[in-house]
Amino acid sequence: MLVRDRMTPDPITVTEETNIFDALDLMRRHRIRRLPVMRHGELVGIVTQLDLMRVAPSPATTLSVFELNALLAKMPVKDVMTREVFTTVPEATIEEAVLLMRDRQIGALPVMQGKKLAGIITETNIMDAFIDLMGLKRAGSRVTLEVEDKVGVLADVAGVIRNLGVNILSCATYTPREGVGGVVVRLATPDPTPVVKELESHGYKVVHATALA
Repeated sequence: MLVRDRMTPDPITVTEETNIFDALDLMRRHRIRRLPVMRHGELVGIVTQLDLMRVAPSPATTLSVFELNALLAKMPVKDVMTREVFTTVPEATIEEAVLLMRDRQIGALPVMQGKKLAGIITETNIMDAFIDLMGLKRAGSRVTLEVEDKVGVLADVAGVIRNLGVNILSCATYTPREGVGGVVVRLATPDPTPVVKELESHGYKVVHATALA
């Protein structure tokens, strides 16, 4: 899965001179938490809701509502935006985007097509991709196995399930400890019991199984 498949295209943006009051209002109305900052069509920064809230006066301030609004209306986004922006490209994989976001501890990446802002990919986009990859919105059942970490195990597990006439909705693997592989299989059947029994008869250790609504 590529970034272009999951990014939000044509994101809402602001300019350097947009005031904080207007930027916060944009975020509130569109239910977003960050805005790319543009200068003559080029990306020059990014500003987040947290950035803006940090410079907004505290509720404990003695300023009136009118004074607060006036203050926020005078301060431009360029005074609080992050200028060093980490970006990605539409052809990057979701995995590459996730690793960059995790390593840099950021919640979003503007997506650049050359010098043009083509979109933005956020942690929400990533979570939606994970939900689809794992088939989390589809009814069925879920079986978790511990298997030997060796060539051919996944093919064998899939073959056992195939022979029962059960469709695999998704499959994920992880490594709980050295030499041992974990396999999570979501199945298009409301009752995993026959699959569990068949897998166990083939020597596989089923550590968890449940039906999913």
